[in-house]
Amino acid sequence: MAMGQPERSWAAEPERGLLVAVLPQGADGADELAELEELSRTAGVEPVGRVVQHRRLPDARTYVGKGKLEELKQAYGNAHAEVLIVDDELSPPQQRTLENALQARVVDRTQLILDIFAQHAVSAEGKLQVELAQLEYNLPRMRGMWQHLERLGGGVGTRGPGESQLETDRRLARRRITLLRTRLRKLGRQRDVRRKERKRTETPTVALAGYTNAGKSTLLNALTDAGVSVRDRLFETLDPVTRGFEQEGRRYLVTDTVGFVRRLPHQLVEGFAATLEETLVADLVLHVVDGSAPEQRLVEQIAAVDDVLREIGANELPAELVVNKIDAVDTLGRRRLANRYPDALQISALTGEGLDELRARVAERFGERFERVRLLLPFEEGGRLNELYALGAPIDEREDTPEGVLVVARLPRREIHRFAPYLVAEEAHERRRA
Repeated sequence: MAMGQPERSWAAEPERGLLVAVLPQGADGADELAELEELSRTAGVEPVGRVVQHRRLPDARTYVGKGKLEELKQAYGNAHAEVLIVDDELSPPQQRTLENALQARVVDRTQLILDIFAQHAVSAEGKLQVELAQLEYNLPRMRGMWQHLERLGGGVGTRGPGESQLETDRRLARRRITLLRTRLRKLGRQRDVRRKERKRTETPTVALAGYTNAGKSTLLNALTDAGVSVRDRLFETLDPVTRGFEQEGRRYLVTDTVGFVRRLPHQLVEGFAATLEETLVADLVLHVVDGSAPEQRLVEQIAAVDDVLREIGANELPAELVVNKIDAVDTLGRRRLANRYPDALQISALTGEGLDELRARVAERFGERFERVRLLLPFEEGGRLNELYALGAPIDEREDTPEGVLVVARLPRREIHRFAPYLVAEEAHERRRA
């Protein structure tokens, strides 16, 4: 499951995977592994069994305890599994020990998510980000590719081409990482230019954040007719998609971002700067949650998203909690959600329920940013009218008069001073109309 492999066909026979996790005492194995099962299926692996060990910390060398390792070997053989999926990020020694003990391919949680990202990346930038994250993950694990040299014990017979090849691979990987970071920085500067243009026009930007599969892409489509893929898979949307909608004559931009999961690998938080930056520079974050999820899972998912927002510095942005998929919740469930999250809007992106209220609330959030003004622009200063349009200011009225063009528009407050010489009082406006 690495970059460079052909994308797996979704119609192909899924691999058989055995899931394993080390959990604290008292943790519910079924609930904890539910997400890992969903991640596995998204990656094209069918879970055929699970092994759970309750202990304070994973073993530093074998991940599971030595006794449990024998049970794991037996369970792996009995299940006729083809891959072992581990619900943690393994250290290189842990991964090698498990691979040697089971004589099997071992994929940890980070590799699994990276594989899903590799399958779903569409844009050039998304693919670069996936490759960067994979290289940074694999770099400290490269020795495993040359472990046959380690068995020789060093000294005579171990020096030469093999050792040189390992160093060559590492050097090439580091060079590629530097190149990818350079390319991503250039793309980042292009995003900055686009953001400055949006800022110049004072177009409010709303970012959709939330747990993966909470329905963010469906909501983006419902609000803006974006046509984004909404297949029922984790991480279906990786690349930031920005589309607009209008409410009461004012345009708003909405950006869909990558879904979050519990313990999102650090390489992905760093590597997927593009989609996460779109959250960071938004004027408002809509935290979309799945209202049909079991109560405890919903609490955990909200906490996981809040953790990632905090990690990228977006937790101080204005935010609204939006409870989606309400069409799948009965009356009692809706009441419970309203009691637990009294300020949250309950919507269904699928049926359209609550979307008008959501648009109105977004507009209300930005209401104070604009002021309705009347301007009389002399004909000889027609460039001023072009400036109004360039600002994206909604023009409610326009009338040609002997003195010039009379305009009623909603201007960003910080831009009003530029048009102060052309402001017309209400009384003068009414006299001209009379």
